[in-house]
Amino acid sequence: MATESKKDWILMVTARSPTNIAVVKYWGKRDEALILPINDSISVTLDPSHLCTTTTVAVSPNFDRDRMWLNAKEISLSGGRYQRCLREIRSRAGDVEDEERGICIGKEDWGKLHVHIASYNNFPTAAGLASSAAGFACLVYSLAKLMNVREEQGKLSAIARQGSGSACRSLFGGFVKWEMGKDSAGSDSIAVQLADEQHWNDLVIIIAVVSSRQKETSSTTGMRESVETSPLLHYRSTEVLPKRILQMEEAIRTCDFPSFARLTCADSNQFHAVCLDTSPPIFYMNNTSHRQVPHSFIVSLH
Repeated sequence: MATESKKDWILMVTARSPTNIAVVKYWGKRDEALILPINDSISVTLDPSHLCTTTTVAVSPNFDRDRMWLNAKEISLSGGRYQRCLREIRSRAGDVEDEERGICIGKEDWGKLHVHIASYNNFPTAAGLASSAAGFACLVYSLAKLMNVREEQGKLSAIARQGSGSACRSLFGGFVKWEMGKDSAGSDSIAVQLADEQHWNDLVIIIAVVSSRQKETSSTTGMRESVETSPLLHYRSTEVLPKRILQMEEAIRTCDFPSFARLTCADSNQFHAVCLDTSPPIFYMNNTSHRQVPHSFIVSLH
């Protein structure tokens, strides 16, 4: 690795990724390690200027280990999901050269260099707003830029998926479908953009945060328990969702708000029914949410 004579250089990349709101939800995995879902899902990506994760990644020969800070607090990178994302990005890294500073990093050098990661969510973490989706999407995207990974967005989404399932959808704007795929290795479980950010300009999404407290049951735990104990979950994934996915795609394509609203509400209600059908039952709605159920669908048009 040819670098500046003084090994005090640092290269940085900063990226911003939005969270997404599922209108046909992902719930349940057929493979826990690879995060392969039991159903397709569809989401709308929110405006990154409102709800997003901002991540800065840096590399330097002075770094002696990989480190990460989330909302200014250092967290461990030893978890399997972080390690998978780091490993997958490093394996695809390319050459990086900064002629002005005399820095040249060969693709074979990335395995010996360490990174520092600083990530910040401008919305409550683990409170139900898919902070992990924005976080892992931003992590994968920023690392890919830092390491000059030349992969199309769909392939990057398969890496982000291994950090957090719905993260694959936050790599695209507009309306996004996460295809469950059939390959046991997950090569075809990727996100694809159904329509870009300009497709439905008069659609407005309002987020009302009724509690910023962390969920009592994590999504990972909840999904596992639902897969193991809920007959309704399996009926939903095999009998209901294939038709609902097609109907939602058509509603998005034609900007049919009544159908879009009806399908989104139906899917949300069925998701909470699956949670109640899980043993022990899972409760993601609080008292404020229950009081607002008749008015809970607040996606609206100008």
